[in-house]
Amino acid sequence: MHDMKIAFVHDYLVQYGGAERVLECFTEIWPYAPIYTLIYDEEKTHSIFKGKKIYTSFLQKFPYSRANHRIFPPLMPSAIEQFDFSKYDVVLSDSSSYAKGIITPPDVLHICYCHTPMRYAWDDCQKYIEEFGFPKFVKKLVPFFMNYIRVWDRVSAERPDRYIANSKFVAGRIKKYYKKDSEVINPPVDIKRFYISKKTGDYFLMVGRLMTYKRFDIVIEAFNRLGWPLKIIGRGPDFKRLSAMAKPNIIFRGRLSDEELARVYSEAKAFIFPQEEDFGIVAIEAMAAGKPIIAFRGGDIVEHVREGEEGLFFDEQTPDCLIETLKKFDPEKFNSQKIREKALPFDREIFKSKIKDYVEKALQEHGSQII
Repeated sequence: MHDMKIAFVHDYLVQYGGAERVLECFTEIWPYAPIYTLIYDEEKTHSIFKGKKIYTSFLQKFPYSRANHRIFPPLMPSAIEQFDFSKYDVVLSDSSSYAKGIITPPDVLHICYCHTPMRYAWDDCQKYIEEFGFPKFVKKLVPFFMNYIRVWDRVSAERPDRYIANSKFVAGRIKKYYKKDSEVINPPVDIKRFYISKKTGDYFLMVGRLMTYKRFDIVIEAFNRLGWPLKIIGRGPDFKRLSAMAKPNIIFRGRLSDEELARVYSEAKAFIFPQEEDFGIVAIEAMAAGKPIIAFRGGDIVEHVREGEEGLFFDEQTPDCLIETLKKFDPEKFNSQKIREKALPFDREIFKSKIKDYVEKALQEHGSQII
């Protein structure tokens, strides 16, 4: 299979988050493959994809598109449909919105690694509008074009030949909204960066982008009342509101270097995870540092954490419910080594070998179907 011609498609390359780590692993397996994406910003992706052949859509030429890519949803379907993939054997899209909607010729195999069915089309359009603070005139238009996006999303979901889901939770959503089966391959986590520390500090920890749906607010509210130390690592649109709420026992650390981040994980008392997430990379990183997780019982985290073994759950996203669980938490009852072991299967190298095997096998099957 050395002469397999493969290309990657990514929604938009304007940040470096979980989806971009997946793409980064794809590029390590197949270094010569080009990347097709709606918009690319080298600086915002920390130059991780520098030197790769990157094809962008007509949106790249729009003024402000790299800063405000979220105001272009009505144009994104036609932008993603204009790429030509006729010279490839296989296209691997890495999608939580538009990348899966590419159009490929019948003999080209399209595999979609799906992070989630398009959330703002199916879950909560209002929440999306608030989250990204659109100007007033855009807010009024959103419900009209959302209907078009929803129809397009449903139609374009038929285009991939196969789906890989990033968690069982997402596989369930793909089944519900797209009526498709998928194979689950969890995203890569850089397990080797994290370690168990001999000493533990007195603080609890949260890590992630400061966005409304991640519910940092209920944790801040709970720790305001408890007066216990809490560290929050990450930046994001919700920073102003959250930092204004927080009392002095809560410290915001912004972004940290990899080394510093690993240390802060390893010395925390426990990791708090209050959101419903399709796949919570930060929770797995905390487990790789041997830390128990105190999590909201929702999303994919319930697949990886067993009550009393790797952590504790709370059932409602409220400060009261969280406080109740925190008061029951006893670090002595948890075994760091066992928690770390539960994170090992998420290692980058394991992810890469699973993806490589999946693609090669799928291409063989696809070839025999065409002949």
